Amino acid sequence: MIKSLTALSMAALLVSACGDTWGQRAVTGGAIGAGSGAIIGGVTDIGVLPGALIGGVAGAGIGAATAPRKRNRYYYDD
Repeated sequence: MIKSLTALSMAALLVSACGDTWGQRAVTGGAIGAGSGAIIGGVTDIGVLPGALIGGVAGAGIGAATAPRKRNRYYYDD
């Protein structure tokens, strides 16, 4: 059971937070986190709803925090 939870967690991390902007990454990270949290909560004693809530919040936070920074292409460092 621990191996399957570990594999599921690693798979969720690999596909987490797709998008280019801060908002897109927060939304997709939250959706992926909620889905994987619901699955993990369903197979543990936490429960589906609390697992989805915890996973959604964590996924949105991680997705927003890892958004790529846009560079100013008109700025030249001489």
